[in-house]
Amino acid sequence: MNGSLHSSSNVVDIKLKRGPAGLGFNIVGGVDQQYVVNDSGIYVSKIKEDGAAGLDGRLQEGDKILAINGIMLADRTHKAAVELFRTAGEDVELRVLKKFPPHMNGPSGSQPEQQSPVSLWGILAALAGAAALFSFLYIRHTKKHF
Repeated sequence: MNGSLHSSSNVVDIKLKRGPAGLGFNIVGGVDQQYVVNDSGIYVSKIKEDGAAGLDGRLQEGDKILAINGIMLADRTHKAAVELFRTAGEDVELRVLKKFPPHMNGPSGSQPEQQSPVSLWGILAALAGAAALFSFLYIRHTKKHF
């Protein structure tokens, strides 16, 4: 593979050694069951903590697998992709797009990050504290001592 399909720095090659329980992750997607709107790619749906991928730590839920052992996964059915993973051998090289897609058809393992209301309250409290300190210093400075 020459990498011309995705020249982004988000594309990485990950080598895994198949363990007793396989590679340790589940996939979704394919031309017959799109997981991402207008994208028939193969995506990682679940990482098993004690599996090969979980112990390695580089593959994450939501990553798009572009190829396995140099075989592109584009335009394949889900079943065909699963068969490629099952017959890939002990040493497996994955080409992965490290980008969580914004438009999912199905449920995902993580929720979108939301800004915590605590941070807004923290800012407001800091501003109120600064205003109180300023007021105290101003009154103390302008107050006449007898």
